[in-house]
Amino acid sequence: MTHAARWPNALLAVLATLPAAVHAEGWTVSTGIEYSSGKYGDTQKTEMYNVPVTGKYETGLWTFRLSLPLVRITGPGNVVIVGDDVVTLPGGSAGRSTETGLGDLVGSAFYNVLDERTSKIGLDLGAKVKLGTADEDKGLGTGENDHAVQADVFKPIGAINAFGSLGYRFYGDPPGLDLRSVYYGSFGGTYPLSDESSVGLAYDFRPPITDGGSRVSEATAFLSQRVSRDWRLQYYGVKGFSDGSPDFAIGVMLSHSYQ
Repeated sequence: MTHAARWPNALLAVLATLPAAVHAEGWTVSTGIEYSSGKYGDTQKTEMYNVPVTGKYETGLWTFRLSLPLVRITGPGNVVIVGDDVVTLPGGSAGRSTETGLGDLVGSAFYNVLDERTSKIGLDLGAKVKLGTADEDKGLGTGENDHAVQADVFKPIGAINAFGSLGYRFYGDPPGLDLRSVYYGSFGGTYPLSDESSVGLAYDFRPPITDGGSRVSEATAFLSQRVSRDWRLQYYGVKGFSDGSPDFAIGVMLSHSYQ
């Protein structure tokens, strides 16, 4: 899970704690807060708070999502949020600053091609679009639109629900920043502790998106707990293994279903 303005992919991993291809009709609304800290190849630390609001609508075999975060970032002036990534620009840090504002609006649509309850695997195919709604002057975004195509695979293996994602992201062309379109992916699994709770582990990867940049390599551990018929809590922690990832992150999400 790429974790910078990171909510969409962290959410994907936690949602995998639920039966993957059960497409109940209705809305699910989620919010929460995440704190992350890392140097991203710089000598100074960058800290970020991310408070997203996400809406998911399921109808038939289709799943639609829309997410908009409130972001607060403190760090060197040459650190920029690029969609799901944090990028350190060359040329010095230009001093530290704190910026707060709305992030990029992200939407997605996925279609359930195979149901793992009746097939050997479950398969969702879809596309994502990131609209450049964040303020590029504050380093909260690039001001450009990005697009991605993605495949999500699910397979029960005993009590474990294994999952994986593979996608390709096409970046916009912001002034002064040469971004490279790249593949990305994740894989992991969840294990039920009871009828109401489950735990999971996921690993995310992505090659560098700029010349001289860093790859993403990080692991996420999470716990999902149903607190009532319609409410669910998810807790997660992230450990980064490369300059393209945060040193660590922690977060909590609260979801409510209207079905």
